[in-house]
Amino acid sequence: MAARCTVERWEDALSGLSPQAMGQLMPMFLWLDRRGTVRALGPTLGKILGPECPIGTPFAQHFQLGSARARRSAAAGGGAMAGGRRLHLTLCARPDISLRGSAVEVGQNGAEGVLVNLTFGIHLVEAVRVFGLTEADFAPSDLALELLYLQEAKTAVLDELRALNARLDDARRSAVTQALTDPLTGLANRRAFELALDKALQGLALGGAPFALAHVDLDHFKAVNDTLGHAAGDYVLTKAAEVLRAETRRGDVVARVGGDEFVLLLRGALAPARLAAMGARIIARLEQPWVFETAVCRISGSIGVALSAHYVTPDAGQMQADADAALYSSKRQGRGRCTIAGSGEMAEGDSRLS
Repeated sequence: MAARCTVERWEDALSGLSPQAMGQLMPMFLWLDRRGTVRALGPTLGKILGPECPIGTPFAQHFQLGSARARRSAAAGGGAMAGGRRLHLTLCARPDISLRGSAVEVGQNGAEGVLVNLTFGIHLVEAVRVFGLTEADFAPSDLALELLYLQEAKTAVLDELRALNARLDDARRSAVTQALTDPLTGLANRRAFELALDKALQGLALGGAPFALAHVDLDHFKAVNDTLGHAAGDYVLTKAAEVLRAETRRGDVVARVGGDEFVLLLRGALAPARLAAMGARIIARLEQPWVFETAVCRISGSIGVALSAHYVTPDAGQMQADADAALYSSKRQGRGRCTIAGSGEMAEGDSRLS
């Protein structure tokens, strides 16, 4: 009997609370009368349902009960919102966001209706983002705040880890690029060329496309370096690199492998006549005078070429040796020439093709 009196006094006190007072304790409360009409609601729930005051509107206009069984019970007047029942609701305006809650009857035998206290479940973070909720929209005792803090901390940690991984990836790529790049010209270096040549040979063994290997040496470069200084020499090397880039294709590899030595890996089935024409264009552009400060720099170029198609089983060392032999054949024949190994243009004793 004493317990019953206590409950009755609590219900009397609860029914005497103003909506504002209940809103401070339960920012997402919903008070329905016995017909299911909204009698009062908390400020956070009002913010979610929109600027139009839902007071006096039916519950079903804003919410849908989560289970089909509960909906059938409500439609049949079976007390789906009866006190003590756990609820799963979906917002009609945002079906992707659901709410959880519990309902208690208010007043003697539910004469004052049903009081529902709602909260977000797994959609808490999304609801905060969608509705612009802040700490002030939750009760101080609501564990949702702790979940939000944990989520924010997790997000911050994950963001920092992603940023760190991105910086590490950038640093790794930069280190790899620097390790494979000639610092003066920005071309590939010897190591990068060797890797590309090995890859081309492996592809060829598996039925891939043939390729040509060209060795380019700058003629009269030493004279520029000795008479005009190393700054002029560096300028000439960068200009020569620009010429080689311009005369090759995107898929080709252009590398500086020594002081004034360059190698080209030219992909695809290139006819000797086409390679000779390309070599002539490169030499013609290298022979154009370049002005460094007030001095005129004049060089030329000698080129030797070896074709993978000329070998039964191409070998990196042999191809490079044959391209070198063709290069020195060009030099012995007066420089400023392009010689293709095995073409019959090499000087006596220069051919090394088997």
